[in-house]
Amino acid sequence: MIAFFVVFVILLVIGVPISISIGASAVVGCLWLDYPLMVIGQKMVSGIDSFLLIAIPLFVLAGNLMNAGKITERIFNFAKELVGWVPGGLGHANVVASIIFAGMSGSAAADAGGLGTIEMEAMTTNGYDKEFSAGITVTSSVIGPIFPPSIPLIIYGSIASVSVSQLFMGGVVPGLLMGLALMILVFIMALKRGYPRTSFHVLALIKQFFASILSIITPLIILSGFTLGWFTPTEASSIAVGYALVIAVVVYRNMDWKSFKKCLLDSALTSANTLFIIGSSTLFSYVLIREGISTQIAQFILEISSNPHVCLLVINVLLLILGMFMEPGAILTLMLPVLIPIAQGLSLDMVHFGLVIVLNLMIGQVTPPFGVCLFIVADVAKLELNKLYRSMLPFLIPLVIVLFLITYVPEIVTWLPYSLITK
Repeated sequence: MIAFFVVFVILLVIGVPISISIGASAVVGCLWLDYPLMVIGQKMVSGIDSFLLIAIPLFVLAGNLMNAGKITERIFNFAKELVGWVPGGLGHANVVASIIFAGMSGSAAADAGGLGTIEMEAMTTNGYDKEFSAGITVTSSVIGPIFPPSIPLIIYGSIASVSVSQLFMGGVVPGLLMGLALMILVFIMALKRGYPRTSFHVLALIKQFFASILSIITPLIILSGFTLGWFTPTEASSIAVGYALVIAVVVYRNMDWKSFKKCLLDSALTSANTLFIIGSSTLFSYVLIREGISTQIAQFILEISSNPHVCLLVINVLLLILGMFMEPGAILTLMLPVLIPIAQGLSLDMVHFGLVIVLNLMIGQVTPPFGVCLFIVADVAKLELNKLYRSMLPFLIPLVIVLFLITYVPEIVTWLPYSLITK
């Protein structure tokens, strides 16, 4: 088992992609421990052999179609008219647009790369500091995988055998709280720094609302479908793709054949990477479980304390640290076999536990040194990473506050799904 971990650490240190690092070390572990070779293929395939996981490439494609079809531009323009008059107006528009877009794509990277370009250009053009603009852009992207739909919650639901519909609905209130917390900080910083705001015009708001209504009602369609039982998460992803395609091609007419093919290629590459991580992590987890390592890790956590509040604190700290260095899909697949028995042993609600885990990992996406959204926004903003690190640190405070709120007040998560969804 020492060789198993040594190979994994060495590959990570020398910069090998996480999916290859996990898969290669898992294969070494299987060979070192004389497992049958067929186990390697079986476990990797079984890890992604799920109808539910079909939703991942489809939601990725839906987000790319909306970006390519300039649907995100209409969303931001509406958000600007809605809240642009508040001190720090475009900062608030940044957050509101991320909440709306979150109801379509379920991806922080899609938010940072698609909306981020529009938001950064608008904010810097209107007199906002580039560092402030980049900081709020990168942190608001975290709302994407919390507010439904959510790709990480799909992965969690698949591994933990938890209703994804309930997980999605459980993310509504935390997602809105994150947006509110970020907007409060933007308001305070805008007053201190004297950032500009736009005038409020009812007619302009109404005009922009009708110009973007087909875009902004997408989250309502998806949420209504879950609540009323019209469709499953996988079916919802298909509806999101079809809806985005119709809007972009037929209604707004902003997409040609070339951009459509690029969306397909980008979505295929992103999805293949995510699913390969899940498959290779499944094999990695199999070795951990079979050799009893996952049980030892669980026992170590429980030996610290059997108090659920203390255990949740330990798990939060552990996941926040892991999230700084690894991708959410890999952490979910690797750690859930360890963490789920702990949660069940402590009688924690699995919907609540899922949102706590995913929010931890999403904060890791915007935390130095290796948060993927940091690299995306730094590229979009043409900003040095060390400057972005400093500028976004204040924006982590609202996210961490919301994390601890949902950790220790589970009703914030569970109230809505258990009120509306009984299945």
